[in-house]
This record gives sequence, C-alpha cells and structure tokens, in this order.
Amino acid sequence: MKEVLAHIPPRWAKIRDKSCYKKRIESQPAVGVTLMRRILETEQKALEINLDERIYGAFAEIGAGQEVARHFFQVGAAAGTIAKSMSAYDKTVSDEIYGTEAKGKGRYVCESRLYRMLDHEYKLMEGRLREERPQQNFFAFADTVAAINYQKTIKGDGWLGLRFQLDPNSKPNDLILHVRLLDNDNRLQQQAIGILGVNLIYGCFRYHGDPETLLQSLMDNLRGRVKLDMVRIAGPDFADLDNRLICLWAVKHGLTDVAIFGPDGNSLHAGEFLYRTSILIARGSYRPPTLVQQDMIRRAYEQFRAEPDVDAEKTFFLAEITLDNLRSDGELNERDFLDRADILCALGQTVIISNCLQHKKLIAYFADYKIPHIGLAMGARKLEIILRETAEANPDNLLGAFGELFPRNVRFYIHPALQTPSAAPGPKKPQTTQTLPIPPAIRFLYEHLLEHRNIVDIQRFSPDILGIYHKEVLRQIQDGEPGWEEKVPSEVARLVKEKRLFGFGASILQ
Repeated sequence: MKEVLAHIPPRWAKIRDKSCYKKRIESQPAVGVTLMRRILETEQKALEINLDERIYGAFAEIGAGQEVARHFFQVGAAAGTIAKSMSAYDKTVSDEIYGTEAKGKGRYVCESRLYRMLDHEYKLMEGRLREERPQQNFFAFADTVAAINYQKTIKGDGWLGLRFQLDPNSKPNDLILHVRLLDNDNRLQQQAIGILGVNLIYGCFRYHGDPETLLQSLMDNLRGRVKLDMVRIAGPDFADLDNRLICLWAVKHGLTDVAIFGPDGNSLHAGEFLYRTSILIARGSYRPPTLVQQDMIRRAYEQFRAEPDVDAEKTFFLAEITLDNLRSDGELNERDFLDRADILCALGQTVIISNCLQHKKLIAYFADYKIPHIGLAMGARKLEIILRETAEANPDNLLGAFGELFPRNVRFYIHPALQTPSAAPGPKKPQTTQTLPIPPAIRFLYEHLLEHRNIVDIQRFSPDILGIYHKEVLRQIQDGEPGWEEKVPSEVARLVKEKRLFGFGASILQ
C-alpha cells in the first residue's frame, strides 16, 4: 500500500500557522473527533514494512522478550527487512556489548542505555552492509524494558527508539520515547511493547511528512494500555521540527497527561533528571510572566530550598502550563503556546505541559520518581479556589479528598494577593493564608494544614508590585498601550517587542 503521507514535504517547522500543510488527522477517537486516517492492524503494518525493499535494519531488545522483531518474523517476508535480531538479556553480556552505565548508576532501563544500543547497532549496519546495500535506507531499532514482575512491585516501563534513514545518502534521524505500561499482566505488557515498536517503525517511515499524525499513530491499537510521557524527534529530515510542539501534541491527543521540555526546547523525562530530587512547581499562564510572578517564584524557591528537610543541592524548579489554559473558545492556540514557550525557554526555565486540572493528579504523576519533597507556588486567590472546589466536589469525603491533595511530602507556598481591580474602591490589603475567606465546613481542616505547614505564606515578598495583574498587562500589549514594560522583567519586555509576541504591534497594523 502506498501512503500519500510519506511524500508530504516537511513544512511543519517551528510554524505558528499550520495552514501551509493539510492535517490528515485531527485526533484519535479518544479525543472525540472523527478519524480520517485508517488505523491498520499491527500485522498489516509489519508486512508492509517487510515488503518495502528500501528498508533494512537491525533489532536489539532487552527485557519483555523480542516482541517487536517477532511481529516482523511472523507476518512473512522478514528476510527483506531484518539484518539482525538480538537480545543481550544478561547484564554482563549487555555490558560487554554496549558498555557500562555510569550515568544511569547501574540502571539498564534508562535513556542513556537506549542511545548506546542505537549507536552500536546502527554503526554495525553501516560498517558491515553499506557497500553491499548502497540503495537501502538503514535503521536500528532498540528497546530496554522492565515489565511488571511477579510480585507487582515494578509497574512496567521502558525506552524505545529508532535510528532511521529516509534517504540512503543522508545521515539518520532518531525518534526516542518513554512508555509507561498500564496493563496489570506481564504477557499483556510484552504484547503492548510489540505493538508499540511496530507502530514506531511504521510511523517513522510512513508518516514522517506529518509529525502530528506520526505521533498519534504510535497509539494505534493501544489506547488505555500505555502512556507515552516523553517523545523526542531529531535529525536532518526534522531539522525544522519544534519538539515543544511534540510535547503539546502528546498531551493534546492523550498520549500522556504530562510532558516536559527544557530551556533548549528538547523533550525531557522526569525519571532521568528529577529522580530523588525535590521540586518546586509554579502553575500559571505566563502570558506574559510579570514582576509579581517572578517575585513569587524567586521567593518561594528560596524558601523551599531553605527548608530543614530539603536538600538544597538536589532541588529543581518547573514552570507548568495546563492544556486548558491554552484553549481559546475551545480551540488550542499553538501560536500562543509557542509565544509563552519562547519566553520561558529564554528565561532558562524547564516547562511542564499537563492535562492535570487538579493538583492532586500532577502530584500523583511525580510519585513514581521518588521525589522527596514537592512544593507548589501559587497566589492566595488560587489557593482559595482550590480549597473551595475540593470541598464542593467531595462533601461526604473531606478527609480523603484533602489527604490526596496534601500528602506529607507536599507543601503549598502562598504569595499574597490584592483584590482584583474591579473590587470595591479604597485601600486594598493583601490576602494571606491568615485572611482568606475559608468556608466553615473546612475551617478545621484548613487550620490543621496551617499547623502542620502543608500551607505556608511566602516571606520577604515585594508589596509594591502586588497591584500588577497579568490580564491587564496582556491587554496593554495587544492594544499598544504604553507602560506595560515596567510591569514585566526587562528580558520579557525585550522578547515581546523583538519577536512580536502575544499580538504586540497588531493594533498598529490594523
């Protein structure tokens, strides 16, 4: 079967208007939009790749059997695709082939191990077979997986990757992903890895011209069985692809609830850089970051690192934006997202994109990575909303609901807030944890949280800037009204003007 998408030129780029290419698919069924791409069975995908004489490669799989290669062997015509299939299951054998994992501290299911496998296997393909097969596109597929064990103490996760050519004379590309296995049975998890590996290989060779479709195709026949919480695509054929969009699309299409990218714009996985590290998270719109937000983050992080039970040398700050915060009239605004991402990356921030409207869902995500302490920085009004909504949603189980929101290792750092500009005229006193209007039904719980320091006030804040409101700043930027520059950090003002972010200058052009 010849796929039209395989011939679409790579024009997705770091684009802010995707009208230059036609989207073949808007969403998988789980997102509730009519599917336009026919989802093939796993065997069909494997057979189509086997029958494509241009594709030839090697498989290296550690853990969970050799489920990916098995699909290609079983459907027939594998001799046209598979140069080698192996599994260095024993740790000593694996170390002899791929080297030891100093960076991974002895862990074999880690990102660095996957890259070692890809480096080794692809280099062998080129060294042994390039002269004999000059017209074929080589690939090396690798995975390192820990499936659920008999005692159920390991939930199951893994790293999968493909190094592949789209032209025999070009350098290869990489697609790397981390998978969380949700099945509660070892055999089912092995099966899921096999399907995911086939989807990965098929998608890279058939949907490379439309990365958003490629990303969604990874979940074909796997909905509800896996979460893909890190996907990274790099290489000469994807030079213009912005991996921050990959993170956004992954959350948008339900591959994961949480995706992370660093200041360089590349996708990251929490298990690789946050393992046993205490974290402070600030959820916000960052549209744009204001002096108030900057003050809140700086003071909260100082206070967080100074806590007696927190190791200051093992702390990290994360800026979070929820998917809901990026929607305008029900639609996801990618240009607006990239405007925010440009500023946060320029400020050196690591960014979370999440679909976790409830804080407890975000907290639960990080539980798997043995995070010692989690801090959440927010304004007083936001805390009031969270407390009220939690109480209203769980009137018959207040203890359980608040227990999920405030586990022992979580602390909320509250920045004081003035009343909104539309409030009654006259002097406005900052609201703190001591002056928030708390519903009587949860007053006893609230007092308990204050006493045990699950909720604390941010100290040493700057009271003279509390009257800055980000919505007012945004309106001034979009209307071309002067004075907003003094309400944001100088670097933010420079970037807004230089890159014309958030509609800056639009009113002048009208």
